[in-house]
Amino acid sequence: MNEDAAAPRILILEDDPNLGYLLQENLELRGYAVTWRTDGDAGWAAYTDGPFDLCLVDIMMPRKDGFTFAREMRRRDRHMPLIFLTAKSLKEDRIEGFRIGGDDFVTKPFSMEELLLRIEAVLRRSRVRPDEPGADASSSEFAVAGVRFDFPRRVLTVGTATYNLTPREAELLRLLLVHQGRVLHRAEALRRIWGDDSYCNSRSMDVFVSHLRKYLRDEPRLEILTVHGQGFRLLVNDD
Repeated sequence: MNEDAAAPRILILEDDPNLGYLLQENLELRGYAVTWRTDGDAGWAAYTDGPFDLCLVDIMMPRKDGFTFAREMRRRDRHMPLIFLTAKSLKEDRIEGFRIGGDDFVTKPFSMEELLLRIEAVLRRSRVRPDEPGADASSSEFAVAGVRFDFPRRVLTVGTATYNLTPREAELLRLLLVHQGRVLHRAEALRRIWGDDSYCNSRSMDVFVSHLRKYLRDEPRLEILTVHGQGFRLLVNDD
């Protein structure tokens, strides 16, 4: 972590006192500014007092569970980086977490080193700058049909509607636009955005594609097609 930069602020919601203390101690040793709360209501109060750069949220919490907290947060902020912690490894929970707008999912027990790497990866994705690789002038701002997309700011404009995208939504849309008219292979997108092409990550990508289709539904000249067995293709019809 760059010690000259302002310390990233992380909100932890974890009701287990031992794990909460361990998380706070390790993150602070790595230079993060940490706020830890042990139930969903206290976590919501801390969140509204913010700001924060990332939320680390346990799903099973008293007073307000993690999914409820995340839904309420997403109604206020579409692009706050969010990592879920859970003691369960059910596919349904992972899919629901990604559907709500989570950026990653960590199953207990986990190694602290793995969690720290995942936090760093999510924060990197949320801070893409125009001078970073893959975000130069030719691939950071797009104007196609009636759609404008500012990738560094993660702002999508469709007609008169404006959407603030999550980091993964923005990365996926940029890849589709860069591959415009060609197939974006599922494995390539999964490795570049999710880090691996596991089944659960593949299912979560389908959720993000559905989000993008919903945003683009008012622009009939753009369509995200599913190419079975391969991936997706952004079709542009300017006729």
